[in-house]
Amino acid sequence: MDEAALRVKVGQLLSEVQRTPGPGQAKDAPPRGPAGASASAMKREMANLEDNLDHVRLAVKYLVFDLEATKRENQLLRDMLGES
Repeated sequence: MDEAALRVKVGQLLSEVQRTPGPGQAKDAPPRGPAGASASAMKREMANLEDNLDHVRLAVKYLVFDLEATKRENQLLRDMLGES
């Protein structure tokens, strides 16, 4: 799954979570039992998912940085070997 498709899925999940009324948003009493727990659990899972995505993005950026540095270093070493 590419990043664009993942962003679409996360956006859909976020819109579903936002449509779910929170405890202070509903005029009636907040739902008790499985429905209320489910919404709360989904919000926690979404927050956890966003944190994990941030971690993956950071890891990928680091790997790209490291790859570029390795390429530069290899080119420098090749140039040094070619001059000898």
